[in-house]
Amino acid sequence: MFFERPEAGETAVLVHVNFRDEKEREDAGELLELVRSAGAVPAILLEGSRPRPDSRTFIGEGKVEEVREALAEHEAELVIFNHSLSPSQQRNLEATLECRVIDRTGLILDIFAQRARTHEGKLQVELAQLEYMSTRLVRGWTHLERQKGGIGLRGPGETQLETDRRLLRVRIKSIHKRLEKVHKQRDQNRRARSRAEIPSLSLVGYTNAGKSTLFNALTTSDVYAADQLFATLDPTLRRLELEDVGQAVLADTVGFIRHLPHKLVEAFQATLQEAAEADLLVHIIDAADPENDRNTEQVNQVLSEIDAGDVPRLLVMNKIDRLDMAPRIERDGFGRPLIVWLSARDGKGVELLMQAFSELLADNVISTRLTLGPEKSRLRAGLHELDAVKDESYDEQGNALLDIRLEKRDFLQLLSHLGESSEDYLGGEHDDLEDWQRELSAERAEKHRVSVTHKT
Repeated sequence: MFFERPEAGETAVLVHVNFRDEKEREDAGELLELVRSAGAVPAILLEGSRPRPDSRTFIGEGKVEEVREALAEHEAELVIFNHSLSPSQQRNLEATLECRVIDRTGLILDIFAQRARTHEGKLQVELAQLEYMSTRLVRGWTHLERQKGGIGLRGPGETQLETDRRLLRVRIKSIHKRLEKVHKQRDQNRRARSRAEIPSLSLVGYTNAGKSTLFNALTTSDVYAADQLFATLDPTLRRLELEDVGQAVLADTVGFIRHLPHKLVEAFQATLQEAAEADLLVHIIDAADPENDRNTEQVNQVLSEIDAGDVPRLLVMNKIDRLDMAPRIERDGFGRPLIVWLSARDGKGVELLMQAFSELLADNVISTRLTLGPEKSRLRAGLHELDAVKDESYDEQGNALLDIRLEKRDFLQLLSHLGESSEDYLGGEHDDLEDWQRELSAERAEKHRVSVTHKT
């Protein structure tokens, strides 16, 4: 768009460098998956080791010559680095090799551009691309650094670079405004679900861990799922029916990846907010991947960036069909589900995951029998209004025997409204109800504080 750069073909020479710093290391196998996901054909993978990147070409003159020979041998027109290049390094390499050079960030952006289907997804990808491009405009138009004078050629006094930057800023600002509207709409939807007390679950995990396959198995949907990186880009929400909980909302989100470009995290903030606002994060892990520990660490890092680090979490070890293992649930010392081992592709263990969902989310539900005398008619009516009465009968004394099931929060609000105490009805069976009542009061106070601050 803004560059006079060499044309790029589909055949690519791949470059991977191992550095001494473990934090800077990338996975060569992951690069091959990224390249195939982008639709390119990897011709050869050139590897090397360096203590630190070369400031001019990233890989040094000797390795640049090796890349040039590989381009000629395989008749390739594209070089893809498994690292992030600075704008000057990218320009120097393209000038020397006389072909298109793409770094890891540009490759991921290209995959995202191919996968985006919804209007929101396309806007997010365009925003990330423009912000990435804005740092690479310098000396892109070497023949138009100054606008010429003369009849029909006089410009507004800007260099071509200044014009490009201004156009970029205008477009980026426009996209930010449109995404802000999307963000507000998502907030409204989440608030509506919150008012309806519908719990939300969000699938998160490293790319290609099997999130969409599991999503389809849980919801009988037909979300696109494939053995490739970033098969899912646009978020999808479906309703689940859980035993002892009722309806819940399950969200499938974009996969994370090691060294995910920060601009992408910012651009997809509205999408990733589904994870930050969830009642339960379902972290999908490829149990057969030898790198799953590092991948899990990367997912946790991205979750911290979007302020979702403290959201309750359930781990799901997927693809156990490759390990010849039986599905099972691992529990903590209190009997709460911690890890579910399953195979989303075969459907083995999916029922155990649904059971774990019910157990974790049912902590917020009261299911008990109440004995109410005639003087408690207002409480009885309130429970009926909440559709919490599952069965009702009367004893010989005329007391109503109610089998109820409802959210703890709803029950506390009803009792508070009627001036009743939870201990009179539940005794010590739910000792944590008073804590819930205090939390509810604190939550109301915080919402009031935020509202006042916003108005001010």
